This record gives sequence, C-alpha cells and structure tokens, in this order.
Amino acid sequence: MDDDLAHIRAKRLEQLRAQQGAPDAGASPAAGAPGGGTGGADDAAKRAQMEEMRRGMLVQILSNEARERLSRVSIVKPEKARAVEDYLLKLAQSRQLSGKVAEGQLIELLEQISNQGKTENKIVYNRRRSDSDDDDDDDDLDL
Repeated sequence: MDDDLAHIRAKRLEQLRAQQGAPDAGASPAAGAPGGGTGGADDAAKRAQMEEMRRGMLVQILSNEARERLSRVSIVKPEKARAVEDYLLKLAQSRQLSGKVAEGQLIELLEQISNQGKTENKIVYNRRRSDSDDDDDDDDLDL
C-alpha cells in the first residue's frame, strides 16, 4: 500500500512539473532511462497523465448529472462510454459544443451510438412441411 501511495505521489509531482514547464520534468525521465526498467513506468505515467487530462476535459464539458450517467454506463458497457467520451472530446476540440452537455443530450448521444452499431438480426424459421398423402398411408395399413 505504501508503494501505491509513493507511486501516486510521484505521478502527481510529475504532472505538476509538466504543468509548470519546469526543466526538471524533462530531465528526470532521461536520468532514469539508462536503468532500463523505467521505460514501462514512463509509458504508464504518460498514459495516466493523458487519462487524467481526458477526465479533466470531460469534467469541463459535462454537467454533473451527465458525468454520473456516463460513469454508470462505463461500468456496464465501457466501450460505449469510451466512444461517447471520444465523440464529446472531438466536438469540444473542434469548438462545436456550446456550454456543458446536459444529461438529456448525453442520453441522445448514447442512443445514437447504440443505433449506429446495431445490426439487424433476423431469425427466419423454415418449417419443413411433410408431404403426406393420405392415400399412401392408408395403403400400408391394409390387412
């Protein structure tokens, strides 16, 4: 548990340095690179930082109710929630959103995305019809 706390603190310190534009932020990964074992940690830290930026942007563009709904959707269908998040972020970056997205708008987006991926599956039952001639059946039963 102490390792997790230290890891979280290190990530947060790196984020703060990156935000301030400190030259130490560029020097610390380079200093750890010769060790060889920090390449995966650096990638994980970058991914965590990108995910944190993503969450921050979503906080800015979604209302509280919409954020709660999207978090509930992500529990059940993470791929659908990710698609909605990507779409919203794309709209925000292209400045097509005016104000925060309300819960009703989010519901409409969820419906649109679910309808896009929906392929119509039809099940067709072909019943076999038996060609029974009453005359043939009666001929076999003659005694």
